[in-house]
Amino acid sequence: MVSTLGGLLFGYDWVVIAGAKPFYELYFNLSDELTKGWAMSSALVGCMLGAITSGVLSDRFGRKKLLILAALLFTLSAVGTGLVHDFTAFIVFRLVGGIGIGLASNLSPMYIAEVSPAKTRGKMVSLNQLAIVIGIVAAQVVNWLIARDLTADLEGTALLNSWYGQTAWRWMFAAETFPAALFFILMFTVPESPRWLIQNGQEDLAAVTLTTIGGDRYAQGEITNVQALIARESHQAGITELFQPKVMRIILIGVILAAYQQLCGINVILLYAEEVFKAAGYQLSGIMMNIVTTGIVLLLFTFVAIFSVDRLGRRALMLAGSAGLVVLHAAIALCYMNHSEGIHVLLLILAAIACYASTLAPITWVLLAELFPNRVRGAAMSIAVLALWVTCAGVAQGFPILHTAVGASGSFWTFSGICLFGLLFCWKALPETRGKSLEEVEAEILGIEFQE
Repeated sequence: MVSTLGGLLFGYDWVVIAGAKPFYELYFNLSDELTKGWAMSSALVGCMLGAITSGVLSDRFGRKKLLILAALLFTLSAVGTGLVHDFTAFIVFRLVGGIGIGLASNLSPMYIAEVSPAKTRGKMVSLNQLAIVIGIVAAQVVNWLIARDLTADLEGTALLNSWYGQTAWRWMFAAETFPAALFFILMFTVPESPRWLIQNGQEDLAAVTLTTIGGDRYAQGEITNVQALIARESHQAGITELFQPKVMRIILIGVILAAYQQLCGINVILLYAEEVFKAAGYQLSGIMMNIVTTGIVLLLFTFVAIFSVDRLGRRALMLAGSAGLVVLHAAIALCYMNHSEGIHVLLLILAAIACYASTLAPITWVLLAELFPNRVRGAAMSIAVLALWVTCAGVAQGFPILHTAVGASGSFWTFSGICLFGLLFCWKALPETRGKSLEEVEAEILGIEFQE
């Protein structure tokens, strides 16, 4: 639960800027689209920097130290962004927060996977996705509470000189300080990843943590498993292992899964909800209510994944989610194509979000935390998470171009086609990891003889 606070802050920091946008743009006098876009996307650049550096650093210094650093960066970003008075400082603190997101998005699910027993690992890692969604909803609620009394006639110079234009947007960012500081303090109370400790010759410390989790017999079994793989791979070292054909293959699977999660169409609905719902015939008041509804559906259906991932398996849920999105996106595209508007379009969109929240959204993070070999898990996962953030940035920048070129119906036909590719990819390439220890998964992927 402590490590999932990284996911919560990731979700909050990612979304909070949307509510602050009308106010800080006025305060900093941002007039051209390029500068406005830089203000919105600067955190994504930080995410990429955090993802690039997190892998090698976490493999060298451990998961715990890097999570503490992420918590510190979140805290600095929240305080700094709330206090700035010039645009350059604003960008610097958004970059700092983005680096925190990049670190947390890589390390939180990986740390959870490395401390969780095989039979509950899927559920535990899925809690990180739940925390991300809670962070998203929390940002939406904080933004709404702060700006709810804003009247429509307050605009321009009057808005700039008001409490909303000068101070309100600062509190939207600064509200993150409390959970960020809590994350920073509590991270000192959790142990280092036992698998990282064993990899670095600290079996005694690892045994203490593993005994707490599952008892003496469980601890000895886990230590023996990790040591057995280390002995069999003793001829391999460091970053060069990333370039082994079998390891490169599994990294490619991770990269495609990470990109697919962002390209499947749901992030477009969340990022460009106004355009999506406007095309469905909704006015502004209805659009705002629909945005809140999407957050609630996202939250509720994440619980479905938490309670099913260790029962049904990762592969089955990824296949079901992909197939569901193929059909739902096609149905939405048909509605737009025929200019069909109303509640049925909203219900189809909510069904697509529910499908995503219970399958692709959390299960992708579970798989990324499980698939990579112990010795290079940090570096390999950083590559996959970097791919995720690069794709996220591409989606954010590319959807307006796609929407202009092919319209709403063409956009959703495209998403349906992407999900069809994802369905075929998962069917052909995705292994099942349910109920297997991380060492068993590694041995199976690398073709190493392994016995529990």
